[in-house]
Amino acid sequence: MQWLLVGAIVLDIAYWSLWFLDRDVLASEHTRAYYDFENAFPLADLWLGSACVLALVTLTRRRPMALFWLIAAGSSGLYLFGMDLLYDLEHGIFTSGGGGIAEACIVAVTLVFSLVILRFAWTRRAELLAGQACGTDP
Repeated sequence: MQWLLVGAIVLDIAYWSLWFLDRDVLASEHTRAYYDFENAFPLADLWLGSACVLALVTLTRRRPMALFWLIAAGSSGLYLFGMDLLYDLEHGIFTSGGGGIAEACIVAVTLVFSLVILRFAWTRRAELLAGQACGTDP
């Protein structure tokens, strides 16, 4: 599970670093409305990244709070998935060529990440609350 959290943290940092350095590399559209939409996400992604960091730390240290942080990370991801998916469907982003394909991948990865994290946390809640090792299977 730790590798999944590390991956999410790295991807989040890489995405926003690239967005603020050269947004045209990532942009699925080049309209003011699209840029405004994307620029509304950094704070929410910072929360998701922070929840992932705290989940990683508490999981590694076998702290009962790992359950809370895993659920926070998973539910934050689902919320972001919903926001992204709805915008993309309403604005035809998925059918806009290469950028649409990249956006579809981002949305799919966000959904899978969130569901895997939530499933892991819920099916291992007793072990997490007891501070026991939970294994590496997601």
